[in-house]
Amino acid sequence: MSHPFPEFGSNRLGPVAYGLGNLPDMGSTYHDLHYHWICATKLRRPFIRPAWRARFHEYLGGTVRGLDGVPLKVGGVEDHVHALVGLKTTHCLADFVRELKKATSVWVSSQVDPSFAWQEGYAVFTVSASMRKTVGQYIDRQEEHHRHKSLAEELELLLRRHGIQYDPRYLL
Repeated sequence: MSHPFPEFGSNRLGPVAYGLGNLPDMGSTYHDLHYHWICATKLRRPFIRPAWRARFHEYLGGTVRGLDGVPLKVGGVEDHVHALVGLKTTHCLADFVRELKKATSVWVSSQVDPSFAWQEGYAVFTVSASMRKTVGQYIDRQEEHHRHKSLAEELELLLRRHGIQYDPRYLL
């Protein structure tokens, strides 16, 4: 039986047959995987104090690097954190977030407050190349932003904007 599209799966037709010249085979994996991650403290307690927040954000960024990711922006307020991160195709997002939450919990517990904990869930959104700058600026303005809007209001807006269905009872 002959293949209905002989150019697919056949060595007979290649780039030259389509007037594309001698193109090399794709020798690498190309990707653009960026995520906006949001995580709240347990019961949204105001754990993350201004006195040590910058150190915490630096540690979180270092942890992202340690997990082989790229921290593009980290910010937040007393009860939650935002991070814009780039990941590889080999990352499993759930594993990455679990390890990030674990490492940062250990750091805060040992450095600042032994009772620190993250909320069980989190929110994560994909970020296109065209929106990375906007998301980074959004993360930079968290303190200003939260003078007028709660985390629940912010999250509800983001979920709607991304077309994600949710039950309001279970917002972070």
